[in-house]
Amino acid sequence: QVQLVESGGGLVQAGGSLRLSCAASGRTFSRYGMGWFRQAPGKEREFVAGISWSGDSTLYADSVKGRFTISRDNAKNTVYLQMNSLKPEDTAVYVCARNRAPWAVLRGSQYEYDLWGQGTQVTVSS
Repeated sequence: QVQLVESGGGLVQAGGSLRLSCAASGRTFSRYGMGWFRQAPGKEREFVAGISWSGDSTLYADSVKGRFTISRDNAKNTVYLQMNSLKPEDTAVYVCARNRAPWAVLRGSQYEYDLWGQGTQVTVSS
């Protein structure tokens, strides 16, 4: 059974940086697009960034464009989220997710993803 395990979260001051990682088990990682979502207390889960199975296409929420970068290393079965210029409003639990279907078109809807990690907490202090 494929599992996703996030790491790299923590406490950082506003303006700082963090790099999240999401390691996937199994042998089919390279066939699937991957996404990062976040959920703050009392708020809905929201899409942050996505990357196609090949890594050629990326998609970002407007709120993180220019600050966050998603990437993947298919040889390591890992997807990354580099977060720069962090703001207090970026505080949330960050969760990685796998596309519902292999080789799918990259989209930002959570309904396009059916395998989720447990999440890692990111806290940005002002």
